Amino acid sequence: MSRKVSIVTVNYNHSGATCDMLESLLACNYPDLEIFVVDNASPFDQPEIIKQKFPSVIFIQSEVNLGFAGGNNLALRQATGDYIYLINNDTIIPQGNIECLVKILDSDPSIGVVCPKIMFQTSPITIQFAGYTDMSKYTFRNRCIGYGEQDNGQYDRMCDTAFAHGAAMMLKREVLDRVGLMYEKYFLYYEETDWSLCIREAGYRIVYVPETYILHRESLSTGKNSPLQTYYLNRNRTLFIRRNMKGSRKFIGVVYQMWVVFPKNLFLFLMKRQFDHAGAMIRAWGWNLKRLVRK
Repeated sequence: MSRKVSIVTVNYNHSGATCDMLESLLACNYPDLEIFVVDNASPFDQPEIIKQKFPSVIFIQSEVNLGFAGGNNLALRQATGDYIYLINNDTIIPQGNIECLVKILDSDPSIGVVCPKIMFQTSPITIQFAGYTDMSKYTFRNRCIGYGEQDNGQYDRMCDTAFAHGAAMMLKREVLDRVGLMYEKYFLYYEETDWSLCIREAGYRIVYVPETYILHRESLSTGKNSPLQTYYLNRNRTLFIRRNMKGSRKFIGVVYQMWVVFPKNLFLFLMKRQFDHAGAMIRAWGWNLKRLVRK
């Protein structure tokens, strides 16, 4: 008897990409799927085409843009699967992907989350994700293993990863019940990092599975190297530290981000005359400063 799997994906202004993903998903012919598509109040799209093309999909129309975490949480509250698979809408899922991940989750009660190898859709021989390293103790930087490398089998060993990748992560129902939903204040970026930390602290392992993969178009909704990305990455790294660290590690981490990283990045953007990115840095710094003072 197969496990029931709830698929959760969020659409924002890219119904065409979402439809492509759903076509690849249904072509997998997994016997027991429950598919949720959340439209995050797309202003420049016609998301109703998704429901027209795929009437079996449970389509949720959000009245406002809730961000990555909020959009996913709308569906997570309704999902009934034994396992839940969060997949970005800008991905392609190959045959056997779901069965492989389910098999690994079934194999060990200590495993709470699994992530496949992620390859770039524009260059299918190039790796985007083969696991994450843990974060540096005080700079809170980490590394995406294999990023940009040609896949020659160098990361074909299953292993634990410090964090899950939000583009494709399958988790057990019991993990969701125990840990709860994603923290929505991040809006974009760091929500799956925060969630992963909570999952690990609850005693579950997060495992990278190289036996299967997905193809991913990076930053389709937010834009790669956009001011929006600059704002949320820098805002949320400090928020992550404030929310999850304690004692001297929290103090040093916040001071380093607020008074070293922010001024350094701001200076670099100004030198490059990237004033929109510089403005994003100032807003990210001010957002955190306001909350630090208030606290």
